[in-house]
Amino acid sequence: MDTRERLVKAAADLLVEGGKEAVSTRAVATAAGVQAPTLYRLFGDKDGLLDAVAAHGFAGYLASKQEMGATGDPVDDLRRGWDLHIGFGLARPAFYLLMYGEPRKREARLEADAMLREIVGRIASAGRLTVPVEQAAQFVHATGLGVVLALIATPEEDRDLGLITFTRENVIRAITKDASPDESTDIPSRAIALKAALEEDPPRMLSHAERVLLAEWLDRVAK
Repeated sequence: MDTRERLVKAAADLLVEGGKEAVSTRAVATAAGVQAPTLYRLFGDKDGLLDAVAAHGFAGYLASKQEMGATGDPVDDLRRGWDLHIGFGLARPAFYLLMYGEPRKREARLEADAMLREIVGRIASAGRLTVPVEQAAQFVHATGLGVVLALIATPEEDRDLGLITFTRENVIRAITKDASPDESTDIPSRAIALKAALEEDPPRMLSHAERVLLAEWLDRVAK
């Protein structure tokens, strides 16, 4: 284990034992057996160190999200992603709070957010999304975050884990609809699907300004 890894591991151990407040640069340097200037040279400041700790804590979660892959049913993929997200939050609450319990968006969180938007975008492309992609992704994220934080704040013996599935299914009902291949799709869902398709493969015959205007029109139609 090199010096950087020792520092990240020491910070991660302190985080799990005492929360973010326990992760001071002095405590981390002492636990890793290095001088404070070494920590600053490797990470710049405490935020840089916490970014590395968050990436370390979320590495397994992000790998699991990537390994989950895609099936022919993006709505079911959203279900599996939801369960994975909630499960991680309950299994590693200290890392979850570091990632989502403050306004700063760390790199690992940005990667997780992009994975969520990708799944929601596939639901839109299938003509099954009833609200714009960004709005749907924010709704799923905010609701999942609320479930994890509520359960973390509840003693384990008092937790109602049925809340996980109950909330998940209500979220899915709120943003999606069933659609068979031969079923005509309503205009708002068509607009959402078209915008998702154009974002994936922007039409070269349109200028940037025209694409922005078209996206605005599609958003208005989708409401």
